[in-house]
Amino acid sequence: MNFVYFSPHFPPNYYNFCVALKRFGANVLGLGDLPYDDLRPELKNAFTEYFKVNDMHNYDQLLKAMGYFTYKYGKIDGLDSNNEYWLETEARLRSDFNIDGIKEDRLGIIKQKSKMKEVFKAAGVPVARGKVLDNYDDALEFVREVGYPVVGKPDIGVGAANTFKINNDEELKFFFETRPDISFIMEEFIKGDIESFDGLTDGCGNLVFFTGHVYDSGVMEVVNNDTHVSYYSFRDIPKDLEEAGRKISKAFKLKSRFFHFEFFRLHDSRKLVALEVNMRPPGGFTTDMFNYACDFDIYQEWANIVINNKISGPYARKYHVCYVSRKFSKNYVHSHDDVLVRYGSMLVHHDYVAGALVPALGNYGYILRGKELGPVLAAQKDIQLMH
Repeated sequence: MNFVYFSPHFPPNYYNFCVALKRFGANVLGLGDLPYDDLRPELKNAFTEYFKVNDMHNYDQLLKAMGYFTYKYGKIDGLDSNNEYWLETEARLRSDFNIDGIKEDRLGIIKQKSKMKEVFKAAGVPVARGKVLDNYDDALEFVREVGYPVVGKPDIGVGAANTFKINNDEELKFFFETRPDISFIMEEFIKGDIESFDGLTDGCGNLVFFTGHVYDSGVMEVVNNDTHVSYYSFRDIPKDLEEAGRKISKAFKLKSRFFHFEFFRLHDSRKLVALEVNMRPPGGFTTDMFNYACDFDIYQEWANIVINNKISGPYARKYHVCYVSRKFSKNYVHSHDDVLVRYGSMLVHHDYVAGALVPALGNYGYILRGKELGPVLAAQKDIQLMH
């Protein structure tokens, strides 16, 4: 199999995908903008060949690279970065080179939040009320229907960029006077906790791995308020979360694909409301959290699906795993060294966060695990305790 791994150096831990592909016998063809000599040794060893372009946003350069790979190695069988940022570029390349996977004709329902809502409804999963609105008067009418606060965000967007909580008419008017010239969707503000259903499907659309997480804050709040974040994994997935996740996976016809589905768990009724879908792994260190929770290798399981359409065998969620972020701008009670001493037995990983991820994931991250949730959450609160 000839597999082009796109932007293989970012996020830093995703080099493991390339290593796993090579382990299963693929010709791993790297395509990125980082000089070859700057790549980590594990990546260099995984590649059959690496093609550097000057600008990953220059499609002509990408076409040249793909054309070269095709000329030298034959038909390209797979292409991915497992990174949402490149989803549209990858879909275009798959369409142009007839590569299996998400192509341009499917981008609408997996990139546009308004179209996602229609899929959720068709699958029988409740959604937050929302509309694509382009003027103040229509937005005011929507607010009269759902009440303040509302959330305005790009209909197509990554993370929390240009996402705003709007509390009154004055803020609504300011939003329309200053917003970027792109399509925005406005949604009712949901009071609830964010839960995710995350996993991997095989080439037939079967769920071969799944788990779930609970977040203490949404990305919008973390980025806009410059706060830190934490989130932890379930050992036992709530029945309604699994049911909703399975319905959505089936509705989107996912094949050989990671997914990250986000929901609100309503504070009052405790029911679930679908928020959005992402056709990639959860961000940051979450793929490593999969491994720490199950004592397996999700990078290897993904490569096994890509090459052989199977995983190595059954898995079990043995631990709760919690990501705890800290930001250098905050004044924490416990120093980094104190954290290592106090929670060394729980800590399975800690490291600096790559620059582009800092607003959402903090400057530094700790990963804790334990069979019981209580001690893990107590450690999380202590690590993030501020003066």
